[in-house]
Amino acid sequence: MLVRGAVLVWTGGRELEGTDVLISDGRVAALGDGAGEAHDGGVLDADGCIVTPGLVNAHHHLLQSAFRTLPAARHVAMREWLAIMAAAYRAAGVDAELCAAAAGVATAESLLCGVTTVADHHLTWPAGADHLGMARATIGTAHRLGSRLVFVRGTAGDDPETAAANCDELARAHGTDDGMLQLAVGPAGVHSDGPEAFRLLADVAATHGLRRRTQANEQVDVERAAERYGRRPLDLLDDWGWLAPDVTIAHLCAITDAEADRVAASGVTATHAPGCDLPSGWGVSPVAALRARGVVVGLGTSGGGSNDAGHLLADARLAMQVAPLSGAALTARDVLAMATRGSALGLGRDELGHLEPGAAADLCCWDVSGVADAGVADPLAGLVWANPGRRPRHVVVAGRVVVRDWELVTADERDLAAQLRARQRA
Repeated sequence: MLVRGAVLVWTGGRELEGTDVLISDGRVAALGDGAGEAHDGGVLDADGCIVTPGLVNAHHHLLQSAFRTLPAARHVAMREWLAIMAAAYRAAGVDAELCAAAAGVATAESLLCGVTTVADHHLTWPAGADHLGMARATIGTAHRLGSRLVFVRGTAGDDPETAAANCDELARAHGTDDGMLQLAVGPAGVHSDGPEAFRLLADVAATHGLRRRTQANEQVDVERAAERYGRRPLDLLDDWGWLAPDVTIAHLCAITDAEADRVAASGVTATHAPGCDLPSGWGVSPVAALRARGVVVGLGTSGGGSNDAGHLLADARLAMQVAPLSGAALTARDVLAMATRGSALGLGRDELGHLEPGAAADLCCWDVSGVADAGVADPLAGLVWANPGRRPRHVVVAGRVVVRDWELVTADERDLAAQLRARQRA
């Protein structure tokens, strides 16, 4: 397939005007004016568009898309929010059917917003439920819709041995990485899980070659680490062997300069989630300070329970707007890099988040021909600054068009919404 007619192609590093993108066998084959003859996929019209790598949402909770705008769940302390969410999960009866319905809505929303890879940190595993069936429901839904999925089998206060056994079972059932599905493991954080959970999940990761992910330094994490251990969260993660190059930590709110130095020295990657942390005052990550120290920082939306949308580009704009309040500014190119290459590197996925030849053919065509982009002097910066609700015209994953002319190709989004609403009424 040939992506032809773009105003600009941003590869993740280079800005190329009047450049076509040739896709072959799910990879970027060539770049250039008339990069090559179209293959069987034909020509994808990118006239009036900026082409970018597909966005990589490094931190989501897909299940929470069934629990948006819950009463009393906004502008409260995080410990209160956790209790409200737990009650909502119990009332809904989380099972494979709900996981599939929520994942359908969240994955479709992600694709329609330009996200081609999403990392789902799933933390809710009711006792007695079919845990493998729940995981498979999410995995199967993402596969059907054409999205890349990183399924993070997490735990939030579950029995450590049971959680580890379930992680091992999932890895044995689905551990073959075909590029579309990647598995990882990760406790929710030191606020919910102790050293045994971190140790046992690390053992599963080592056995199966999986990456590790967790969360640290949001409001409740700091409070409970102090109450239970008299320590800071990063002190505990260091002691428990979770400050290491195969680990990605989401949030990292309000860390000190010394903690930023420790994160940088450890080789840990980070994920910024401002759309989750800012609305309720749970903290702000000093992203520019981390990046200045050489820390790879990605971007995530977190889930619908704290961020009612899965619009990563909108959260990139928010990250750019709030950055000066945490010490230093971020540019549009900085946050675009975070939402693509930064997130991909945190997943250990060197083929994602850029469009140089050999990269995975995951890309977005963003129409910039309308009034929202008129008068923009810097089109790439305008992609983030202008039109906050922007959605891509086309989205391609692994060389396959999954969104064409702003419409989902792989399913009817209205049917997906209806399925979730029906499950909620049941």
